[in-house]
Amino acid sequence: MPQRLLITLLLCAFIAPFSGAASAALPALDSQGAPLPSLAPMIERVTPAVVNISTRGQEKIQGNPLLQDPLFRRFFNIPRQPSHRDTQSLGSGVIVDADNGYILTNNHVIANAIEITVTLQDGRRLNATLVGNDPEADVAVIQVPSEGLTALKLADSDQLRVGDFVVAIGNPFGLGQTVTSGIVSALGRSGLGIEGYEDFIQTDASINPGNSGGALVNLRGELVGINTAILAPGGGNIGIGFAIPTNMGQQIMAQLVKYGEVKRGKLGVSAQNLTPELAHAFGIERTTGAVVVQLAPDSPAAEAGLQIGDVIIAVNGNATDNAFDIRNQLGLLRIGDKVKLKVLRGNRTLIIKTRIADPEPNKIKGKQLDARLEGTVFSRIEANSPLYGEIDGVLVVETTPNSPAWRAGLRKGDVIVSANRYAVNDLSSLAEALKQSRRGILFNVVRGSSALFILIQ
Repeated sequence: MPQRLLITLLLCAFIAPFSGAASAALPALDSQGAPLPSLAPMIERVTPAVVNISTRGQEKIQGNPLLQDPLFRRFFNIPRQPSHRDTQSLGSGVIVDADNGYILTNNHVIANAIEITVTLQDGRRLNATLVGNDPEADVAVIQVPSEGLTALKLADSDQLRVGDFVVAIGNPFGLGQTVTSGIVSALGRSGLGIEGYEDFIQTDASINPGNSGGALVNLRGELVGINTAILAPGGGNIGIGFAIPTNMGQQIMAQLVKYGEVKRGKLGVSAQNLTPELAHAFGIERTTGAVVVQLAPDSPAAEAGLQIGDVIIAVNGNATDNAFDIRNQLGLLRIGDKVKLKVLRGNRTLIIKTRIADPEPNKIKGKQLDARLEGTVFSRIEANSPLYGEIDGVLVVETTPNSPAWRAGLRKGDVIVSANRYAVNDLSSLAEALKQSRRGILFNVVRGSSALFILIQ
C-alpha cells in the first residue's frame, strides 16, 4: 500500500537534551594542500544566539460527556475523570534582540505552555515569559533576562535566491545544538495547509522534529528564516524543510512586542491567480497577479472603487504574483493600516488607496441591523471580560428609554444568546439571525443569573 505523505510540525517532546553536533559536508583539499574551507568560524559566531526551549503545559482532555455527569459516575461507581493532562515539549529559538532579551520561535513550540525554560549554549537555564504569539502564522516571541546574551543579525530575506547556501541550527530530537547545511530549494512556498499564512523558504538542509523555531542562516551568519516544518513520509527528514522568512517574522514580531497580538482586519476582497488564459481574456499582456473575483458589500475595497475583474499587481509597493501574495501581504497589516493597491483594469494602470477595516467592529447600532432596534447599541463580549467572559452572546450596551426595544423589556447589560431561535455568539451571527425575522424579533436574553425571552414587534 502506498505510504501516505504527511506534513509534520517539528516538535519533539520525549528525549532529554545532551550535547552533540553534526558537521556539514566540506570540499576536499585542493592540489596545493591549502586549508579546507570551513563554516566553523561563522558557526562559532552564530550558535550562541540559538537556544533550546523546553516547556511544561496542560491541554484539555476531550472526554465522554457521560463521564462528566456526577449522577452517572455515582451510579456506576466511576471515579472522577481528569479534565486536563500535563504536556512537555522541546524546540528551538533565536535571540534577535539581546538588549531586551527577545527570542523568536514558533507558536507551536510554546502553545499551551505554563512554564517556558530557555537553555543557552553556555549551559545557563533561564525562565522565559511569553510576549505574544500568532497561531495563524506560527510565530511567537518570548523574553528572558537580557544579561550576557548574543543576538543574530537579521538579513533581508527578500534578497534570497534559489541555490543560495544556508545553514540550519536547532535542537533536533532533543539532542542539543546541531548544525546542518544545504541550499535554498525554492521560495514563496504556499498552499501547503501548514499554517494560515504561508510564504515559506524551502531548503534541503536537514531539519527534524525539535528544530522548530531554530535558525536558518546564510553564509554570513545572518538570520534568513525560522525553521518550522518538514514534508515527511513518516516523521523523518527527506530533504524538504520549510522556514518562515525573516522579513515576515520580523513584521509579526513588531506587532507582538507592541500589542501582544496580531489583530488582523479585512479589505473585503477575494482573488484568484492570474493565468495566461485569463490574461488573454482580459486583454492584458501580464501573466502574474491576482484577479479580483468577489467584493464584500460595504467593504473598504468596494468603497475605494476596486472592481471584479481588476488584476492586483502590487500591495504597498510590493509585487503581487498570485492570490497567496495578497493574503500574506494583507495578513501582515493591522486594523487601520493604509493600503495602496496597484491595479490593472484592461489597458489602464490604477492606484487605489484604502485602509484595513475591523472585521467585526466592537459596537454596532441596532438600527443598522433592523429599524425596530432604533435606540439600542450592541457590543461583542471580550474574552477576558470578568462579568461576561463565560457567556457566548452579544452584549446590550445601550437602550434608549421608550424605544421599541426598551418598551419590550430589553435593558442595558442584557446578553443576547439567540435571536429568532438562532444561536448568537458575535455581531455577525446576530446580523444573520435578524435577517430571519418576519413577524417580530425574538431574543433569548441572559440577565444576571436568570434568562428570559423578549419579543420586539
